[in-house]
This record gives sequence, C-alpha cells and structure tokens, in this order.
Amino acid sequence: MAPVLVLAERDATSGAVKKTTAELLTLARRLGDPAVVWIGEGSADALATLGEFGAETVYVAEGPEVTDHPVVPMVDVLASLVAELAPAAVLVPSSADGKEAAGRLAVRVGSGVITDAVDIDSNGVATQSVFGGSTVVHSTVTHGTPIYTVRPNSVAPEPAPTTCNAKPVDVTISDVAKTARVVERTVASKGGRPELTEAAVVVSGGRGVGGPEGFEVIEKLADSLGAAVGASRAATDAGWYPHQYQVGQTGKTVSPQLYIANGISGAIQHRAGMQTSKVVVVVNKDSEAPIFELADFGVVGDLFEVVPQLTEEIQSRSN
Repeated sequence: MAPVLVLAERDATSGAVKKTTAELLTLARRLGDPAVVWIGEGSADALATLGEFGAETVYVAEGPEVTDHPVVPMVDVLASLVAELAPAAVLVPSSADGKEAAGRLAVRVGSGVITDAVDIDSNGVATQSVFGGSTVVHSTVTHGTPIYTVRPNSVAPEPAPTTCNAKPVDVTISDVAKTARVVERTVASKGGRPELTEAAVVVSGGRGVGGPEGFEVIEKLADSLGAAVGASRAATDAGWYPHQYQVGQTGKTVSPQLYIANGISGAIQHRAGMQTSKVVVVVNKDSEAPIFELADFGVVGDLFEVVPQLTEEIQSRSN
C-alpha cells in the first residue's frame, strides 16, 4: 500500500505527542500505510507512542533552519516527501499552523485540499460540517495528492502496535521560508485542565452565568469531570472569561465526546464551533433557546440550581 503522511503535533510545553496525532494515524490506516512527519527535536521520545498507533516510519526534520522559521519550512519538508514518496494522502491537524501548511502545500504540489474534516472513509471521502453546522458535506479531492486537515476529537484513536523507526530527512529550506524568523517563544501558562481543543469533555458557560463569578459553578462541574472549560462569545466579549476559551466560529472549534452547554442560547456562530460533539447536554431556563435543537439531553431550569446538583452527584459517585 502507498504511504499516508501524517504531520505530527506535539505539546508545546512537554514535547509529548498530542492526541490529535493518534487520531490522524487511525484515519491514515484506512487509506494506506501511515508514516509520520516530525518537525523539530524530540522524535526519539515519541517513537513508542507513534508506533503504538501504526506508524512504521517517522520522517524527522531537525535543526534551526526548520524550527526557527514559521510554517514554510514545514511545507518544504512535506513537499519534498510528497515528491519522493507519492503518498496516497497527507493528513494534517486542523490547527492554525496546520491549515496554513495544508493550503501552502496544496498550492506547492498542485493538489486539492479539504479542511476541517470530521471523518475520512477508506475511499478518501471526507465528511465536513459546513454553513455553521446546518449542512453535512461529503467531499473528495479529484486532483493530485489529497490533503486533509482534520478536527481534533473527530475519531477515537485506535491502537495498532508496530515497530517504529526514525528516518532523517535532508531538505534544503527555501529562501522564502527564511524571510520570517521566530525570535522568541513564550509558552502559555495553563492549569490542570485539559486543552480545550483536545478535551474529551467540555463544560461551557454563556450569557446565562450572569458575570465572571458565575463561571465558578462551571469550573467546579468541569473539574468534577476532568473537563476543559469553554465560553460563548457573549461571555468572553463581556470580559467574564478569557478569550482563549471561546468556543465558536470566531473562537475555537471543539468536538468532544461530551459537551455541556450552560446558559448558552445557541447562536449560529457558537453552534458552528461545537456541533460535531458526540453528546450534547444543555442546561438553560429558556425552553425555546436554539441550542436545544442540538441537545441529546436537555434540562430546562436555572443553571445555578441544576449545575451544583449535577456536580455534587458526580462527586458522590467518584468517591
């Protein structure tokens, strides 16, 4: 079978392989033999994890020429491997850098690109959720090497253990790649909660929390579930919660196994950022709120009465 290139994503703090990479490898096995493209240092520590999910080969590009310049060196490496290996497809995480790299790569190698896929079948047909989540589209690439960006948490990682070996990649970085340079990196501080876009459970609050102090009940519920905290645009615009936790079309897109929306009306831009969640639970005192259209389970009631009871029940069962 032809190789399928998977661009690895790692945690900026620990350097560990992110769950999105395991998800991409799971999808890649449907299309061919998965091979990982690793940019930067730390590949030796990642081989065991990558091998667990079916990667036999890891193409490693290291050195300051690759890491000291944003995005374009990544594209240079991918384009070189596409020319050399003629892969069946290229899979990239739907992160900001991933989408930019995928677009640039598509132009570079003359291929079609599909962004924000939530599934890919064995024939290369991608499933997308578009127009603010009102329409499900099935798409294929008809020209060149198919390039896909895939939303986090779209597929459950499935192990397929194999022996994984690293193979250095010697690529000449283009002059264009060197025109912008990274002069400093600052890792964003974070607490003990999982990253929003990777979390299996997300608990969000909206205008109904009433103010910054209202997020205390949201955080307590999230912590009882080991979940990430999200917020609607109305809540972040009001300054009640930091903008980096905004879920929606103009914020972050999440696709957890469980999404709990508290005091969120369900504006179209918010729904676009969370509607691919596997199970949606809604708590809202307005029974006519549009968010109920997406709910698998709904509670019509005051979140300040419902959420603390839910938190207490979860804690009692986990003790």
